[in-house]
Order: sequence, then C-alpha cells, then structure tokens
Amino acid sequence: MNTIFIGIAGGTGSGKTTLTEHLKQHFGDDISVVHHDSYYKHQDLPFEERCKQNYDHPDAFETDLMVKQLKELKSGKAIHCPVYSYADHQRTEETELILPSKVVIVEGILIFQDPTLREMLDIKIFVETDADVRDRGRTLESVITQYLTTVKPMHEQFVEPSRKYADIIVLEGGHNLVALDMIMQRIASHIASED
Repeated sequence: MNTIFIGIAGGTGSGKTTLTEHLKQHFGDDISVVHHDSYYKHQDLPFEERCKQNYDHPDAFETDLMVKQLKELKSGKAIHCPVYSYADHQRTEETELILPSKVVIVEGILIFQDPTLREMLDIKIFVETDADVRDRGRTLESVITQYLTTVKPMHEQFVEPSRKYADIIVLEGGHNLVALDMIMQRIASHIASED
C-alpha cells in the first residue's frame, strides 16, 4: 500500500480539527488520523505545575516518537498512539490503536516546525481563521490569559512562520467548501489509484 501523508497545521482554533473530521467522515477507514497533541511529553510534575506549562512550544512535544510511529504506519504496521488527557495535562496509560491506511492525516499546530516530520508530509495544508471568530468554549478570563501569555507569542514565533511550508492555505477553517472539495478530490484520486 502506498500511503499518502497529509499534514494539517494552523493556529489554535483555526479549524484544523473541523477540516480533519470532514475528511474522516467522508472517507471512513481509508483515512487514519494522528494528532500531534497525542505526543505531548509525559511529565512527572505536580498537577499545578503541569497546568503552568507552555503547550504551544515545540519542546512540549515528543515529535521524535511521532516520526518513528508515522514511519511504522508508512511501512504497513499498526501503531499504539499515546492518549493525552487535557483535564489532567498528562498522558494516560491507554494507547489508541491506529491501523495503516491509504491516507494518514497528521494534524497539529506545530507539525511544520520539525524538518523530519515536515519532509514526511506529501501534502501540507495550513488552515487560517480570523482570531476574532475562533471558539474554544472556555471562560473569557482564561482565554485572555492563555492567549496573551502563550498562544499569541507562540503563534507569532512558531505557527505563523511555518505557514511558508504549506502547499495549500485554507481560509475559514473547515468551513471553506471550495478548499474542502479540492482536498477531497485529491484524496479520492489517490484512493482510486490504490484500488
């Protein structure tokens, strides 16, 4: 099986997950999804300290493990992907079995930052949405604090500059039907060539 890797990057709340979910719903088992968030480093810190960590910095991720597991998927092997708990700011003991497939979507804010990971991606998509319309379902105070202390500085330092590596820039997140249709046509073409 010739697996195609599609990277979907962009800022926090930009629509990466919405776009990924649309593609997964449409193509079903022909697509596997691997989230960079699953590879947050396991930390043996007290909960209060874990809450203060900067999760929008490249050092927060165990990207080497992700690259290793993506190579295993490419070679036709299943992987046991880490499972991250946002409530505990910690990896759980569980893993998620991800089977090899014709298309693997790699999704995350910083996936274009690591050169080794970036080189594995056959198609790189950067998703943009106005910061004013992003929705995270949290209190205004917590959003403002996190935005000013980590999200905005890390977006400006790491996420936005990685945009230059994208093959496709999708505006309006997962709600851009023209871009979604073009991406779906490319995936359908690859899947048909593998049948």
